[in-house]
Amino acid sequence: MYHLPVLKNRRTLLERAEKFISDIYFTDCNLRGRLYGDSCPLESLACFLTPKRITFAEASKQIFDPCKVGDTFGPTWWTCWFKVTLKIPESWRGKAVHLLWESDGEAMVWRDEQPVQGLTKEGEKTSYILSECLQDEEPHSLTLYVEMACNGLFGAGQGSQIAPPDPNRKFSVQKAELVVFNGDVRELLTDFEMLVDIVKELGEEEQRGYQALFTVNEMVNLCDPSDPSSFAKVHSLAGTFFNQRNGESQHTVHAMGHCHIDSAWLWPYEETIRKCGRSWVTVIRLMEKNPEFVFTCSQAQQFQWVKSWYPGLFSSIQHYVKKGQFIPVGGTWVEMDGNLPSGESMVRQFLEGQRFFNKEFGRYCKEFWLPDTFGYSAQLPQIMQGCGISNFLTQKLSWNLVNTFPHNTFFWEGLDGSTVLTHFPPGNSYEMKGKVEDLVKTLKNNKDKGRANHSAALFGFGDGGGGPTQLMLDRLRLVQDTNGLPKVQMSTPDELFTRLQADSALLCTWTGELFLELHNGTYTTQAQIKRGNRQCETLLHDIEIASSLALYRNNTFPYPAEKLQELWRLLLLNQFHDVIPGSCIEMVVEDALKYYEGEFLQASSIGVSPVKDTPPVTPVSVTVQADGTVVMENGLLKTAINREGTLASLCLISANRESISDGCLGNQFVMFDDVPLYWDAWDVMDYHLQTRKPVAEVVQPVHVVSPGGLRGSVSFTLRISDKSTITQEIIMDAMCPYIKFSTEVQWADSHKFLKVEFPVRVRSPNATYEIQFGHLQRPTHRNTSWDWAKFEVWGHKWADLSEHNFGVSLLNDCKYGYSVHKNTMTLSLLRAPKAPDATADMGIHHFTYAIMPHTRSFQEASVIQCAYNLNFPLRLIQCSPDTVPWSAFSVTSQAVVLETIKQAEDRGGVLVVRLYESHGSSVTATLRTALPVREAWVCDLLEKQDPNQPVPVTSEGITLDFNPFQIVSLLLIM
Repeated sequence: MYHLPVLKNRRTLLERAEKFISDIYFTDCNLRGRLYGDSCPLESLACFLTPKRITFAEASKQIFDPCKVGDTFGPTWWTCWFKVTLKIPESWRGKAVHLLWESDGEAMVWRDEQPVQGLTKEGEKTSYILSECLQDEEPHSLTLYVEMACNGLFGAGQGSQIAPPDPNRKFSVQKAELVVFNGDVRELLTDFEMLVDIVKELGEEEQRGYQALFTVNEMVNLCDPSDPSSFAKVHSLAGTFFNQRNGESQHTVHAMGHCHIDSAWLWPYEETIRKCGRSWVTVIRLMEKNPEFVFTCSQAQQFQWVKSWYPGLFSSIQHYVKKGQFIPVGGTWVEMDGNLPSGESMVRQFLEGQRFFNKEFGRYCKEFWLPDTFGYSAQLPQIMQGCGISNFLTQKLSWNLVNTFPHNTFFWEGLDGSTVLTHFPPGNSYEMKGKVEDLVKTLKNNKDKGRANHSAALFGFGDGGGGPTQLMLDRLRLVQDTNGLPKVQMSTPDELFTRLQADSALLCTWTGELFLELHNGTYTTQAQIKRGNRQCETLLHDIEIASSLALYRNNTFPYPAEKLQELWRLLLLNQFHDVIPGSCIEMVVEDALKYYEGEFLQASSIGVSPVKDTPPVTPVSVTVQADGTVVMENGLLKTAINREGTLASLCLISANRESISDGCLGNQFVMFDDVPLYWDAWDVMDYHLQTRKPVAEVVQPVHVVSPGGLRGSVSFTLRISDKSTITQEIIMDAMCPYIKFSTEVQWADSHKFLKVEFPVRVRSPNATYEIQFGHLQRPTHRNTSWDWAKFEVWGHKWADLSEHNFGVSLLNDCKYGYSVHKNTMTLSLLRAPKAPDATADMGIHHFTYAIMPHTRSFQEASVIQCAYNLNFPLRLIQCSPDTVPWSAFSVTSQAVVLETIKQAEDRGGVLVVRLYESHGSSVTATLRTALPVREAWVCDLLEKQDPNQPVPVTSEGITLDFNPFQIVSLLLIM
């Protein structure tokens, strides 16, 4: 060593090194204070404000007014364009010259009419490189434009990040000047920082930590910040430490640049377009300087936006995709919610995403990439495999509130038995910074030590964009093979999963859904979005069927392929994991609802026609009792309805079986206090169950609306609170096996949760819930912490509670939140969070649910078909009186659902039909059709024909074998 030995006190030496690189303390004499040398003011700075997000071509034509550093601009969501005129001093020849720009709004530098650099203070990007080493032939005088959004990386929350945006916030430029950048200081600062972090992270128990401490102390001794000639020896000393290598058995971290950009969240969709531009152009600049740098990027929608708004940038992305540095991942249109979209919507996410990636980049994604979604359906493995994807990456289950998920690398087995190799980066983040802390956490947190010796580390600012920085790359490069830390290699998802697959013999398997034990309020928040989603899924389903059949009744009919793709893409966009869950600001909600309304306006043009009145075999009878109770009966069901709208009785006539528990009431509305710990729109906490209050105040008691015949119904109104009311019509239709509850709620409460309960005379340890292309069971008890964590769960069109030979099903037309505890079936109706949207769910809501008691199993009782009937009402079309009844398709097995009929992508004259086994059984079924089918082939979910699987077409139809919950897609060639 270079100095006399002294007592090496760990705390003092560590703090000494920290202060030596501090940007707060002793910057007049420490190393950090030398990062920038001389500075020079701009020649001029001028600006103009606009409430719109406009193109560069339009902005550059505007009149710019003089402004200065410190001026404020706004309000929130406006855009300020700056015209920056600069002149670099001649004396800076041979030096690195940067434009230093610090503002609290996200910014983009434009040069020669092209975007060249994102500037985001929160994302540690505050300089644009004008020259790495100024030469005489380089321009010394030039004009740049800076486009500054009047919002930060995470929007403009008032008081906290997830608070509703402050609409009147002002933004400013705190710094705008030319500076000389001292790269040798930056290099040394990285050496110091990484050594200091090794000392901290390895702790006092590790010998290697003390070696780092003594090394960094000697570096401080050697380094004279005012004398750059001292830097080489200091850097050499650090190099000696970092070049001490690991053994062959050390864990390997696969580092991948990433920039998670929420397609909408605390900012609107339009701002996301600019976030992509700012983030990705910065990535391209890094790739130009760092040929080993690999960046992973998901969401075809965002690529489409960039292609439209920044075509030059998109061409650069295509170039680096070919070079293998810019890696499209995920395979979906957006990173969708993993719970709420229908099975067909999930298929379309992959169909649109994979086709886009193949068209624009000549490749299909091999991995599903969904790091930030609030749970993962048990049907995803089968859907992934059907779309050419066998690997899956996420990390969100690290957010579990109750139980720690037991694996980081494992096989995930889905509902039908399909498996995918799954990896949760052990660092529990998709936005690491390349720090020692990230690497140590990745190593220590790995729950599959001994089974998997490779892990991913995704680095780069995320959620609001930003992405990787040069500093992150420098950090990782420094410690790529340093004794005491895991090995680090810049890698691709394909390389990671190839290594994991090669060493997969000891990996465990997790079967069933990946349930996130948090954010279960998102099954209910923003009910209008969820209603719009369900209705548009139904509408597009019907339009595709009608268009397909019209095509074969009249071959001159123009199948609306382009319009359907446009509408599907809007629906898929709204299924982004902060939109359909309702965890977004009011502006996003407004945009989403406009998209749904647009779908209805453009798509619902089939036409309608009256039908003849037909008397029912058994008409509905409606009888008012002396005490005000109303009894309705239709030959299948008999119910007694109290004056406040609750069911005193619901009898299944054929079995003479009462459905409502003794001493209890069905259709009981209940209110709960709903104040989570932090994530307002996201979370409902278990303790809310202790605040249950029945809704009992009658505004208008039950009275008859429809007296019977084809339909009997009663209506009533309840007061929920001094601000909110419920008006409901209870409907019994002739020969219908369920009772419908058509509901209108005027909702103006705050931090309350409205539900409806049906305590039923059924005992079972499990309830069944519909999910995508199937169903699964969850416990009705709370034996373990895993059971308890499912106090609020998600499902789709129905849930069922059955014992042998009897059960009760709860159906709905737009709800997703359920709870079945013991024998009480509960449907979640409305929440009232105040962040990030202060007006969430306020207003008038319409929804329908139904109760259906049945004998035998729910499968035999046609519960699945009844739920489809509730959600897919018959649509009437005009026809002449002599029209002959025509059945285009039928399926011989009740277990098999014909889910989709559409025209094949890019193949006129070919239909795709998609079926699935819905009962959980192995079954053979025949698809019968009146269409002139010449050939039938099995295809995957991307509609790729399997040349080895032709399906015989006989006079009886097309016969298919199904495994439980199997999805089968066919190409029908006419």
